[in-house]
Amino acid sequence: MKPGTLRGRTLLAVFGVSAITLLLAAVLIAVPIRSQLTASIQRSLLAETRLTAALLLERETEGSMAALDREADRFGALAGARVTLIADNGVVLGDSAEDLDGLAALDNHGRRPEVLAARREGVGVSRRFSTTIGTNLLYVAVPVTHPHVAFVRLALPLTDIDEQFRAVGRSVAVALAVALAFALALAWLSSSLVARRVDAIAAVARRYAAGDFSAPAGDTGSDELGTVAHVLDDTAHELGRRMTELAQDRARMEAILAGMLEGVIVVNARGRVILANDAARRMVHPEGLTDGQHYIEVLRQPDIGAMMGRALAGQIPEGIEVSPSHDPNRTILARAAPISTEGAPGAVLVLHDITELRHADRMRRDFVANVSHELRTPLTAIQGYVEALQEDQPPEPEEAARFLEVIARQANRMERLVRDLLRLARLEGGQEPVEPSTTEVETLFADVVTELEGALEAKSQRVAIDLGPAATALRVDTAKLHDALRNLVENAVAYAPPSTTITLASRRSEREFVITVADEGPGIPEADITRIFERFYRVDKARSRESGGTGLGLSIVKHLVEILGGDVRAANRSEGGAIFTVTLPAA
Repeated sequence: MKPGTLRGRTLLAVFGVSAITLLLAAVLIAVPIRSQLTASIQRSLLAETRLTAALLLERETEGSMAALDREADRFGALAGARVTLIADNGVVLGDSAEDLDGLAALDNHGRRPEVLAARREGVGVSRRFSTTIGTNLLYVAVPVTHPHVAFVRLALPLTDIDEQFRAVGRSVAVALAVALAFALALAWLSSSLVARRVDAIAAVARRYAAGDFSAPAGDTGSDELGTVAHVLDDTAHELGRRMTELAQDRARMEAILAGMLEGVIVVNARGRVILANDAARRMVHPEGLTDGQHYIEVLRQPDIGAMMGRALAGQIPEGIEVSPSHDPNRTILARAAPISTEGAPGAVLVLHDITELRHADRMRRDFVANVSHELRTPLTAIQGYVEALQEDQPPEPEEAARFLEVIARQANRMERLVRDLLRLARLEGGQEPVEPSTTEVETLFADVVTELEGALEAKSQRVAIDLGPAATALRVDTAKLHDALRNLVENAVAYAPPSTTITLASRRSEREFVITVADEGPGIPEADITRIFERFYRVDKARSRESGGTGLGLSIVKHLVEILGGDVRAANRSEGGAIFTVTLPAA
């Protein structure tokens, strides 16, 4: 049997209580007996002291120390105790335990406790160890009106009391040993009965802990242990039901949080993170966000930190927009609210990534402004020349023809702008279906060059075609790819200097078909590469308008390529000039 088991603890507890009870009983018996014996001897010694003082007063004794010492010896023999006669100044004049030579060696007794008490109260009692005779003594002193003696003191050894007390102690020890033996037997029996029933309850608890709630506990009796077993059985079944519900709720919550685009971070009252979904981890701490971190350590945004502080204080702060330190180009809308759950206060932070929304809003504003500007410019020119033709004195025929030519050119520009806008709207709305067919890449390149032959000749530019070994044919919507390449080559013609070469190349890998359009122009500024495919975005606005461009060509290219299942990228060549790369699925 191990001491750490319930049976061992019960045995030790019962046995310990019994032992302590018996020891206390022995102490409670022994202490009064010793006190009574001591009190009885003290009363008897006090009477003998007073009697000795009375006898001393009746006898006519000379004042020499020898005579007084003989009197002390005679009184000590009669009383059966040590008798000491002390002068008023504390000098010992006679002592039944010392001869004349020994008296001279005794120290002054004026400061002894019993003498001081007798001087002050009329009776002095003290118990202490005597170095003179080497044993514990009970001292009693009383004052006396003798010509030479001021105090009579009697001392009695306490060995009789100790002997009687030791006899009582031996009897108590024997009784205690017998009682402890019976207590041990009773403790063993009771611990065995309790341990057997507790083991049965523990076996049921282990089955419940393993998740087996199939069968209830058996008959465990109607006493306190039986009540505990029944309560445990009911509690286990209720906990099992609630755990199942909690597991289902947690699974649903995790599924909801995992599917949310918004980031959610929940902190406790101390500001420690207790829950965060994947979206929040991506937004605020891509290097790693773990439970238990403080929100200030995670968010690293003073504004959000202050907002969370107000939420933890029970306030509902206004939402704010911030940019993460690891990605300044993104915009996050943060909102916080307190959690007022009883016993578990905290706060929840919801993060909305509104980067695309802000980008779309900026593009919308830019689009409206650009469309207004692009339409106003040709309309202003047309209106001006029409008013010139409507004057009272019409211009000369040659000048009128020039005016009409400008009006026609501006009208064509507006027509191209409207056509490109409508094309872009159809592409964004998915209104142009994809009609794939097998396309000969060389023929496609040749058709694009033929359409732009006039613009190429005007700037003395040439187009070089470079077809890869396995990149001669592709299954794709030929018309859409043709329009995309035409816009790219037209863009290269507009920006490349005269007498330069534009290269059309194709390459094919196992999974990708790559077409590139490269020029020998000035290239694209690094700040403009990320925005070059936006609507109406121009690197060189003056040159684009001079060439008649609408600013929508590259945006149309991007949408055409995406409809075909590919992507387009812009970059600068190391040897100078820009290169546009169209990547399409090879299959």
